[in-house]
Amino acid sequence: MIERYNPFLHEFPAEMSKEFQLFLIIAQSFFQPFSLLDNLLVIMTALTAGHGVGFNRAMLFLADGQKLKGEFWLGPASPEDAESIWRVLSTPGIGYAEIIEHNRSLLNGGADTLTQRVKQLVYPLYQEHPLVPALAISSRELLLIKDAWNEPLLDPRLLEMIHTDEFLCIPLLSGQEVLGEIILDNAITRAPIKSRDVELASICGLIAGNYIYTSRLQKRIIDMKKVAAMGEMAMFVTHQLRNPLVTIGGFADQLLDPKTGPKKRKRNLQIIRSEIRRLEKTLLQLTQFLRVDVREKSTIDIREMLNLVLEAVRPRLDSQKLTLDMEIEAGLRAVLCDPIHTGEAVRNVVDNAIDAVENGGKIYVRAYRESSDWAVVAVEDTGPGIPESVKNKIFESFVSTKEKGMGLGLAYVKRVMDACGGRIEIKSTEGRGTTFKLYFRAEPRK
Repeated sequence: MIERYNPFLHEFPAEMSKEFQLFLIIAQSFFQPFSLLDNLLVIMTALTAGHGVGFNRAMLFLADGQKLKGEFWLGPASPEDAESIWRVLSTPGIGYAEIIEHNRSLLNGGADTLTQRVKQLVYPLYQEHPLVPALAISSRELLLIKDAWNEPLLDPRLLEMIHTDEFLCIPLLSGQEVLGEIILDNAITRAPIKSRDVELASICGLIAGNYIYTSRLQKRIIDMKKVAAMGEMAMFVTHQLRNPLVTIGGFADQLLDPKTGPKKRKRNLQIIRSEIRRLEKTLLQLTQFLRVDVREKSTIDIREMLNLVLEAVRPRLDSQKLTLDMEIEAGLRAVLCDPIHTGEAVRNVVDNAIDAVENGGKIYVRAYRESSDWAVVAVEDTGPGIPESVKNKIFESFVSTKEKGMGLGLAYVKRVMDACGGRIEIKSTEGRGTTFKLYFRAEPRK
């Protein structure tokens, strides 16, 4: 007997412990396509929802350079608001996703006076005698503030805004880096903050700090990759365009020389025209590579698409005396991808196969359904195969096994397949040929 359970709980039973409920709320957030702010909202929701720790309100500050700035404040502004909000959130059937969406709508609404007020608070991160809330950052400790009205180290602006005698400050840290702070209170119910609440809140603080640090680290990596790619692109474009431009310039100078005869002028013009076409081809490939943008997948007749590819490469096959054998599985009619880029992607793979084989070589193109969900277009050649030193980076930009190759063809193919939700696999043995398999989402069987 097999019992089946949904890995994502929709509701949280009342008898479930707060610790386990908190763990489930945060764990499920890892599987959501959330932004950093959304993930922080998950943490704040876990801290304030009855399913989580159960604080009344949560205030978020984020570090920005040398300053700590108020970001948003989640929770009711008054007992009347609290009654209304808690009535909604206690409705039967309301689960984790609905609570997150409800809290997001509260923050995005124009009447959110709490967030508007907290955004006015800004504190220097590093000063000689910091006040709460900056004190929690400088001391790198959780601070439970009691008898707040008589605390001299508390900023009067914060006290006037939070208007409660007891609250908790949680610094968000990562190593030596300051990331932000969360402030929690029970201003509505006036329930005391217990040691267990502090412990659970500290766990949320650690996770929130990790969210922020990971997000910023990922952004830095992406920025570094962009800079590296721009540098690589600049070097590549310079290399690809310099030679034709130098050639064009040299032969144009000869045309301006009165001593150049008609025959030489004609030859020079033919060379200039050839180099201009070479430049146009380079720019076309660059434009094609940069233009991949698949917003919505469409149904593509795979037989029609492959026939068009075969027709386009027929002159090359004939001139090189190559054989191309194509076979399409009966009943396979359509795949889901982008109608503009799919044919070009398959054409790139076939062109590579033609470049790889010598006169008299063979190319095999097969289209078949591997499963109910996936259709495969396989292109096999009898060429020399791909060297092991190149195989692992064959889909990277500007990597090519051909002397005059730009190294954009297979990178373009991979971008198309990724954009369409497909994938590309390669099998190659030196001296025995190469097989590329393009996996497309198949149209459901009728």
